[in-house]
Amino acid sequence: MLQLKTTLLLSMPGGSEWILIVLVVLLFFGGRKIPDLMRGIGRGMREFNDAKNNVKSEIEDGMKEKDSKKEATP
Repeated sequence: MLQLKTTLLLSMPGGSEWILIVLVVLLFFGGRKIPDLMRGIGRGMREFNDAKNNVKSEIEDGMKEKDSKKEATP
């Protein structure tokens, strides 16, 4: 029974739930502020992806540097 409740809590919202969510967002922010909100979310996602890619490239560069040092020392 516990697993059934956990599964229900983690499931994605259906069509009527999405409509309710959109209506609540419209009530809170109004029609004029929604584009600004979406722009802010887009900027945040872009910054997150840029930071993620920078960390990934730094890790890969460090691994390549470590491998090149191993090959250089006999």
